[in-house]
Amino acid sequence: MTVFIDPKHEIGRIDPKLHGQFIEFLGECIDEGLWVGEDSPIENEGGYRKATLDALRALKPPLIRWPGGCYADTYHWRDGVGPRKERPTTFNENFATYELDDHAFGADEFLRLCEMLGAEPWININMLSGTVAEMKDWMEYCNREQPTDLARERAANGHEAPYGVKYWGIGNEVWAGGGTMTPSTYLDEYRRFASAMPSFTTDVFAPSPMYAIVCGPDGNKPRERVKWTEDFFRGLAEYRQPPINGYDLHFYNWNVDNDEDTPTEFDEVGWNKVIAGCLELEGILRDQWRLMNDGLALINEPEGALDSKLSHVDLIIGEWGNWHKPAFFARPALKQQVTMRDAITTALTLDLLQRNCDKVSMACNAQTINVLNSLVLTEGETTILTPNYDVFMMYQPHRDAIALDVPRSDPDDESVYVFASKTADGKSLLVNLTNAHMNDAAEVMLAVPAGARVEAMRELASADPHDCNTTEEADLVRARSVDVADRVAVHAGAGATGEITVRLAPTSVNTLRIAL
Repeated sequence: MTVFIDPKHEIGRIDPKLHGQFIEFLGECIDEGLWVGEDSPIENEGGYRKATLDALRALKPPLIRWPGGCYADTYHWRDGVGPRKERPTTFNENFATYELDDHAFGADEFLRLCEMLGAEPWININMLSGTVAEMKDWMEYCNREQPTDLARERAANGHEAPYGVKYWGIGNEVWAGGGTMTPSTYLDEYRRFASAMPSFTTDVFAPSPMYAIVCGPDGNKPRERVKWTEDFFRGLAEYRQPPINGYDLHFYNWNVDNDEDTPTEFDEVGWNKVIAGCLELEGILRDQWRLMNDGLALINEPEGALDSKLSHVDLIIGEWGNWHKPAFFARPALKQQVTMRDAITTALTLDLLQRNCDKVSMACNAQTINVLNSLVLTEGETTILTPNYDVFMMYQPHRDAIALDVPRSDPDDESVYVFASKTADGKSLLVNLTNAHMNDAAEVMLAVPAGARVEAMRELASADPHDCNTTEEADLVRARSVDVADRVAVHAGAGATGEITVRLAPTSVNTLRIAL
């Protein structure tokens, strides 16, 4: 297979927020996975599990979504602020978590985490069982600069300066557990909540720094996702538009049809099904992008000099990842292992998000710790980094790079995938080569500018695609640097083009840095 990489064929800048993460009070994602408390025998830093915190510091997630997900619609923010010994204890039924919740990890703990990691916080408010006033107070507590009662309460709780939370989700999966709403009923509710959001400006004509996120459709329902978006934007166009900045589509790579297929036990048929499943997202997001813009085109021109027209809404993938059937029955809830099958789909999903960076603005892997497509697993005092963690680390250099349009010369090997970007200074190419063959090695010819040189190569692979990292073998599947001379051959090519041949191990994620 030959792949042509032309640095001039630009798609757009890769927003780092496409590498976002999602943490929710499900199973042991937060409690035990991230938060153990200051009195825990597990090594911690101010209550945060130190090993998890250190892993996240190295990862540098640009965006973290919290508290849900489905948990958001049962969460009342006041339960999680103030002295911990005075916080109420409730019962968490979400997705069969079935655990007491002492609310030790609340708004201040989450926002301090984001500050420690340099991550933008995305807070999803409680639309289902909460109120408009509750949302407004939460935003005031987080962001008000003036010395109001809520601002003084925040200061008394240890954070005098405003947190400056920009991203606010209004509702979660309102088409299902978030209210079983229709686009019309949700739009009516959204208008109320979004219209009540404080602007945090002192200039009536200044734009608000707040970023309001609408709940989009269930990406896994082919008919419903089309009709939902059509109906929502048609209703939005009928009258004046409330504040709206982002449209949140959710998509899970469901693997629930075969009881014999588990996170760690699968055959080649199951392997190929899961690989193909993750790729469906690309067509879905492109179709949703078209539907959104068709809907925006229905909005009339303003009738007054002080009115403005809503002309753009960002597309967001707020939840994505593999979901294997045994997770429904796991204890703790939704915990599943991560093999090279999951690492391959994680790489391919990041590829397609980056390739569509002109359409998608933010995305969050579901979820970061101990739940579904996790990067971190914990067992008692042990913290394990999954192969997914390595994929995200390998992809870090793409943040703020320029995505490139990369055509193939032939479709002979549809199980080998390529993505490329160039650094902002234009001096290097960053190339991803993913071999999704379960058992076969592969070879790729890269047609690149003459004189290009491979500076470094990293590989994530394992002798057995069922391998995973466990308490007993925490580093069984780890990314490693590869000797370029062993895997890469450089040819002169013709004219202004050079040729680089790369050999790929079976079931592998590979990254190359090529100097121009």
